[in-house]
Amino acid sequence: MTSADETTASGSAATGPTGLRARKKQRRYEAISETAIALFLEKGFEKVSVAEVAAAAEISKPTLFRYFASKEDLVLHRFADHEDEAARTVAARPTGRTALDALHDHFLDGLERHDPVTGLNDAEGVMAYHRLLYGTPSLVARLYGYQDRSEQALATALLTAHGGNPLEARLAAGQIVAVHRILAEANWHRIAAGDPVNEVHRDAITATDNAYTQLRSGLARYA
Repeated sequence: MTSADETTASGSAATGPTGLRARKKQRRYEAISETAIALFLEKGFEKVSVAEVAAAAEISKPTLFRYFASKEDLVLHRFADHEDEAARTVAARPTGRTALDALHDHFLDGLERHDPVTGLNDAEGVMAYHRLLYGTPSLVARLYGYQDRSEQALATALLTAHGGNPLEARLAAGQIVAVHRILAEANWHRIAAGDPVNEVHRDAITATDNAYTQLRSGLARYA
């Protein structure tokens, strides 16, 4: 049992040290991933070995694999925070707000912020990352695993929010995640082709609104 003085000294008996360790671990994840991405952008994904990444990050190869299960995950770490984003959006929606309304608003907000996950960002670093991602078949294949987990998390949130049965919720989640992916890819392809961001942004809002109109007509339970 921890005294009040001990709790104060450590910040929180329950969460202080543990929270610090978690933050340090997260920073290590990010540092290793960014080191790897820099190498991949410089030399090409296929031309950089895991051993080379480990050396650049100043860790051993076994240590690297304790953080990342595969070479592809070194790149896709940037998507880790987005895996359950749609599910969190549904769970955190205001009382009386439907799941589709909350997701629609969230995607539009992402466009407004030029969030890279929406594809509407022309920063050179973001563009280079997307070229690396979509130009590497093994990364695209690995990305589907992230999307699958996103769909599963969203299906659970939809089931909690609006009821129904697990298969119905899973089908709905698959459609919603696919819509977001297709909208983001369309935005990225246009920007990569040289279209002005402001022009793409305007069209992206219209495309998002139209996409959600279609979703609402087919997914009435969640609308």
